[in-house]
Amino acid sequence: MSGRGVVGAIVVVVVLAGGVLVADRVTHSTAERRVAEAIEQNLEVVGTPTVEIGGFPFLTQLLAGSVDDVTGAVDGVTLEGIDATDVTIDAQDVSTSEPYTLGTVTISATLPTASIDQIVADRSQLDITVAVDGGTLTATGTVLGLELAADLVPRVEDGRLLATVDNVQFAGLTVSVADLPRAIGARLTDIEIPVSGLPEGLVLSDATVVADGVRVTATGTDVVLPAEAPPAR
Repeated sequence: MSGRGVVGAIVVVVVLAGGVLVADRVTHSTAERRVAEAIEQNLEVVGTPTVEIGGFPFLTQLLAGSVDDVTGAVDGVTLEGIDATDVTIDAQDVSTSEPYTLGTVTISATLPTASIDQIVADRSQLDITVAVDGGTLTATGTVLGLELAADLVPRVEDGRLLATVDNVQFAGLTVSVADLPRAIGARLTDIEIPVSGLPEGLVLSDATVVADGVRVTATGTDVVLPAEAPPAR
């Protein structure tokens, strides 16, 4: 082959490789956009979801029927009337055909103090304000005309988010929940903070106090997503 022929062959290979790369990136971008649209269609979101599909090349993953890694984020969602913020998702081994299955998935979100206020008020029937003080979740309010202050210690038990009341100060005295009047103590024992609306197979696994509320994490394995979006209301 002449020198000119060799150069021509190299040019053809480079052009073909470039075309495949462009096709890969276009398909990759389209897939990310469709996942973001699906999030918007299935959840009541605040802001525009961002999605990143990992692994390269993407086309080979698509042909294999499974994407290595998908991460996403959205400013906020509303689940069963409860607002959550700073929602992130990290999923691995995501199938590209129905039924859509996530090999492993972790979803984290923050329940801000305003949302916890709403939940505690609904569950305890007490007028209490929740705040974060130096890494501790605190509750203050007036009960039976007397000032009450306490620490709320969130924990996850059997997939449920519970808040244990600790360091109770009632009418200026430090008391245990057991020593409070039964009508009050019963409302302050294992207050459940419902976290609903998660796909089947995802369960709460952790809860941590953060600067603006409680950061909750749900994890799952072989989580199957609904094939169709729920009907619009």
